[in-house]
Amino acid sequence: MNSESDMREVLRRCWGYESFRPLQESIVKSLLDGRDTCVVMPTGGGKSLCYQLPAAMRPGETAIVISPLIALMQDQAAHLEQIGIPAAVLNSMLTERQQQDVMRRAAAGEYRLLYLSPERLARQDTVRWLQVLPVLLFAIDEAHCISEWGHEFRPEYRRMKMLRERFPGVPIAAFTASATRQVRHDIIEQLGLRNPDKYIASFYRPNLRYLVRETDARTQFDLLLAALRRHEGASVIVYAPTIKGVEQTVDKLEERGIRAVAYHGQMDATTRRRNQERWMSDEARVLVGTIAFGLGINKPAVRAVIHLSLPKSIEQYYQEAGRAGRDGVAADCLLLWQKRDAGLLAHFIGQISDRQETDRAWQRYHRIREFVESRVCRHRQICEHFGETRKWKPCAACDVCGCGAEWLEAAADAAPLRRRKGKTKRSSPASPARRGGNRAHPVAGAKLEVNADLREYLREWRRAAAQERGQPAFVVMHDSSLDELCHKRPRSMAELRGVCGFGEKKTAMYGQEILDALARFERGDRATNDHS
Repeated sequence: MNSESDMREVLRRCWGYESFRPLQESIVKSLLDGRDTCVVMPTGGGKSLCYQLPAAMRPGETAIVISPLIALMQDQAAHLEQIGIPAAVLNSMLTERQQQDVMRRAAAGEYRLLYLSPERLARQDTVRWLQVLPVLLFAIDEAHCISEWGHEFRPEYRRMKMLRERFPGVPIAAFTASATRQVRHDIIEQLGLRNPDKYIASFYRPNLRYLVRETDARTQFDLLLAALRRHEGASVIVYAPTIKGVEQTVDKLEERGIRAVAYHGQMDATTRRRNQERWMSDEARVLVGTIAFGLGINKPAVRAVIHLSLPKSIEQYYQEAGRAGRDGVAADCLLLWQKRDAGLLAHFIGQISDRQETDRAWQRYHRIREFVESRVCRHRQICEHFGETRKWKPCAACDVCGCGAEWLEAAADAAPLRRRKGKTKRSSPASPARRGGNRAHPVAGAKLEVNADLREYLREWRRAAAQERGQPAFVVMHDSSLDELCHKRPRSMAELRGVCGFGEKKTAMYGQEILDALARFERGDRATNDHS
């Protein structure tokens, strides 16, 4: 069961997709053929499906997925269960009895995928137990963490070297969104990959507009407000450099009527999870977070990512900015940096005791300074940093090449004038599309004409369905599927199966509820609350 038609049938039946994204089909085939694989695919490219689909096609065998992100593991396992693929997470968040139950069922081959943390894998008892499991493959997520040349090196990842010697016949697949050529070579060497198939997607994201501007403390907030007004009603991520900065920014936005939620490492896990879910389900359109936010976030229709400080590396910036526009529709990546950011980065580098790591940190520092200060196309700089050579002409999608961000220039020019008058224009709350009528919403790079009332009504249904099942809203249904539902307005289960993202089990689970909701809307029912 390895043929292309078999793969597409599983893709359609479980995920509800009619076709693969670029590279996915070839990667799936490599893994089904038992080959070691190294995959570099930008955020939103569909990496997880590449190891999930082979597991779905091999009953009785289990793909072991190593990920450092507990929340991501839980969400992926929940999503897989909803589309009919048995999956589980084994970590310290479970009780002892729950862990024993997962281990027992895994040993019996009941799961197609099992998610572990690098720390769990480092335990000798875990390795001994895995050796009696019917392991199909090891998938290493965030694989750049194994390389000291990477921007997020984690020592516990180095222990994964033992997979090759302890499991010599099991294929290993490394997945990352941001790895330079040097880091890719290190990943292959550290994991002992044997003549791996390599899949390097393009780092060029033509739908993203990279806008970089040096500011001062007072002008920066004016430009942030201008950006949020421009993207009123849309989902936005704002990255602040510190926990204090996150909280101050949220407070200042709330004072101006813009509903925002915070996300940082000092919040308790329940509040952090709740705020993330409020943003994912569009109860709040603006999320302000530290770099702790974002890994594993699966929200395609983010229209802007705004940085309020200088990132520590090109890799970090590319990864975070890349959370915008994953649906293929135009999005803004706005970097508002100050000279003092560079001084702060230099200060932290001075605290590093290891000489080699200090040298690597300075290399990253000089490269990000060059990126923001250079007058070379931003897209070109990013692609060349990751070792991609393209034929270049002005991209018309960055500030250097003149992408037409007149709103940003106008806001920068107006900021001093507003301050002299002692006034700051009050922003209207970020809100959904105006009531009534239609509004174009993006799906997979296209624009669908969508009724705004219907979209908000189905969002409200999705929130309720998610809360009832204790799941994040996007596990119930992605934004792209919701938009297509609004566009097609199916009247039968058969028509619902024609909506992207509705495989057999998800249709059976939610289909009648969705058809009933659509019927109520046709009879005049409307959303009861404005959650945005």
